[in-house]
Amino acid sequence: ERPSKHFAKSGGENEIIQFWVNTPAQHKTDDPYYLALSKEQTPTIELENAIIQVVAGDFQNVVGPAQTLSPQTLLRVEAEKGATLNFPLPPTFNTLVYILEGKINSENLTGKTKDMMWFENDGEQVELKIEEDSRFIILSGEPINEPISTYGPFVMNTPTEITQALRDAQSGKLGILNETFE
Repeated sequence: ERPSKHFAKSGGENEIIQFWVNTPAQHKTDDPYYLALSKEQTPTIELENAIIQVVAGDFQNVVGPAQTLSPQTLLRVEAEKGATLNFPLPPTFNTLVYILEGKINSENLTGKTKDMMWFENDGEQVELKIEEDSRFIILSGEPINEPISTYGPFVMNTPTEITQALRDAQSGKLGILNETFE
């Protein structure tokens, strides 16, 4: 995840969104999974006043290419001012809306650029009213209801597992980064 040599020398705008997903305990030591997914490679649903891209999960019979190890729906959305969008999501899912740009209203919540809106297992859908042209992501998934212990980039279930993950990283068991950048 670094800019091309040309971009590093010439500069410009570059937007990268990373989805880091906690995994159930039984998969914590699986081989890592990474998917670089451009806007052009993402399955798209075009509406009259919005574009919805399905990154992961199944949304309106469109399946996103990113793999998850627990039930999730991850979407990128661009919507025009005045649109009202309904996102049917399972009632067991928690949902977070992160607003990259714009202004959105939902029930008694209002969010603007760089705000997060949180919806906790409280219905069959999330309705968003777009108050300004907006770009946002929807991260929705079923809680895995396991303990969490974290340290830096490591997310495990217990402090003992964190200690082991640190030992594994320091000894090279998690791989070694060989960097060359001209």
